[in-house]
Amino acid sequence: MSSPRAGPDPPCVDLGLADGEARLWPTALAPSEAAPLFDELRAGIRWQQEEVLIFGRRRLVPRLVAWHGDPGAAYRYSGTDHDPEPWTPALERVRARVRALTGADFNAVLLNLYRDGRDGMGWHADDESELGRNPVIASVSLGATRRFCLRHRKRRALKLALDLPSGSLLMMGGATQHHWLHALPRTQRPTDERINLTFRRVALK
Repeated sequence: MSSPRAGPDPPCVDLGLADGEARLWPTALAPSEAAPLFDELRAGIRWQQEEVLIFGRRRLVPRLVAWHGDPGAAYRYSGTDHDPEPWTPALERVRARVRALTGADFNAVLLNLYRDGRDGMGWHADDESELGRNPVIASVSLGATRRFCLRHRKRRALKLALDLPSGSLLMMGGATQHHWLHALPRTQRPTDERINLTFRRVALK
């Protein structure tokens, strides 16, 4: 995968998110780029299944994860502090592409591997203090198409569901993390593996 992408930029859709900002590039990566990138990350990343403490009991997180970034870009998720693994060449290439499309700079990426429809992510906001007041989150999807859902914290009638195909890029910014929650629900439908890269900028330690 070369970066930045040669030729004109892929189309971008403003999702018109009330009390927030969200844009979608359905074809940020061409299929000829996304498929080999999935294979490279699937084989080359040191994936881990972690535990989270819920009501005093430790439970396995329903997905595999990895954290990569600049030195000092430590991040706390699933109740645990994580120091970053170094950038791999593949992750560097994707970061350059995301920067070229969004105009935002990132110093770390959280990788999630959803092995099938039983893996998912519950309702949450990316509002940890190390991300700053109005964080920009850029999410690249690879592999199986999965449904991504958003709902407003207070205005419950405001909801949005998106099917994110392989090669798509979703960026959330502005006050989105203050007013919206998002999730990747589990599904009973047969589904293949999906890798999600969520690029962030964290305060260095």
